[in-house]
Amino acid sequence: MSERTGCVVVGGGPAGMVLGLLLARAGVEVTVLEKHADFLRDFRGDTVHPSTLQLLDELGLADRFAELPYTRVEEVAFPIGDDRQIVVADFRRLRVPYPYVAMVPQWDLLNLLADAGREEPTFSLRMRTEMTELVQEGGRVRGVRYRTEDGGTGEIRADLVVACDGRWSTARRQAGLRSTDFPVPIDAWWFRLPREPDDEPATLRPRAGPGRFAVVIPRDRYLQIAYIGRKGTDPQMRARGVERFRADVAALMPELAGRVDTLASMDDVKHLDVRVDRLRRWHADGLLCIGDAAHSMSPVGGVGINLAVQDAVAAATLLAGPLRRGTVTPKDLAAVRTRRILATAAVQTVQRLMHRGLVVPILEGRRMSPPTPVLAVLRRVPQLSSVPAYLIGVGLRPEHAPDFARRTGSAAPTERPAARIRRLRTH
Repeated sequence: MSERTGCVVVGGGPAGMVLGLLLARAGVEVTVLEKHADFLRDFRGDTVHPSTLQLLDELGLADRFAELPYTRVEEVAFPIGDDRQIVVADFRRLRVPYPYVAMVPQWDLLNLLADAGREEPTFSLRMRTEMTELVQEGGRVRGVRYRTEDGGTGEIRADLVVACDGRWSTARRQAGLRSTDFPVPIDAWWFRLPREPDDEPATLRPRAGPGRFAVVIPRDRYLQIAYIGRKGTDPQMRARGVERFRADVAALMPELAGRVDTLASMDDVKHLDVRVDRLRRWHADGLLCIGDAAHSMSPVGGVGINLAVQDAVAAATLLAGPLRRGTVTPKDLAAVRTRRILATAAVQTVQRLMHRGLVVPILEGRRMSPPTPVLAVLRRVPQLSSVPAYLIGVGLRPEHAPDFARRTGSAAPTERPAARIRRLRTH
């Protein structure tokens, strides 16, 4: 026996959870399928950007977010010399309500969104439930088949299926949607080291050395390290063993040398096969792909979550009406890509330029910092650090909560909005 809903969202990541919440607030019956039992997975994107913080405020969730454990990153700075640095992105210069990037465990953000969704009568989140197959009839996607963790199976019919199941999307593969794949010269490895009281929490500092590059991301209780190297070198790195890897990390970041022994084995170092691709068409009749399922992003700039959330807001804004009417057409679905494609393509272009102009020269030992002309301009005109800050933190096409999804927060009625923003900033 099959079930029926208005929209099935495949994948409970940021895009899927935001989309499910927004559609439910529009009165659309929506079912989110998440194959895992919980959201507790390390080294997922944990950046919540200024535009996403503003979206949470518009949804009435800012006060709840303020209760989560997070740190604020206010600038990105490259070390130049022993005790100097140059700020390349200063979020404090942005004229936005939340001029910083919040580093929060993604599972906390997803749980917050899930709790908000459960407050809506038309929202359903099914954990331990994996989509196994698209239901396709008459040239149209009509729903999904699924399998639960205990081996149970079922089918859900829907007016629309939205694939939010990441770069290895089963839904997009089964629909036969083709992508344009761009060459990527790098891979990333993620690991954590202990955080100490005197670590600077507000600055994200890339570190460069011959053949390697790392970014130290301050978290509430530890440091998360993104280690960048040449693509395809994971087998060689693991064959050399953890002691050699510890030595490489200590040489790159001497101030952390006393902490590398906490890496017990290479099992503590998680490999990310970096991909940059983009679907030529984001939809089939009855199916829409957004987020990484539509466009895989490089970790450079940390903008993947921001774009995925913006995709979800655009999709909800454009599709809530057709879903309420039960008449979602291919033209409606194509409108989502039309709205989001310029911002997506621009970010991927910038990422590829950064690969070639910044990361690869460092990995090849030709340069240990951004190009000298760039540093000279930033040194002479520090106000220009607001430009990369805007591109990272806000983006070319920020999305705002549609009217049907907006809620007031839990601030006292007598508290003016500006006062509430100041209070949340002091978290």
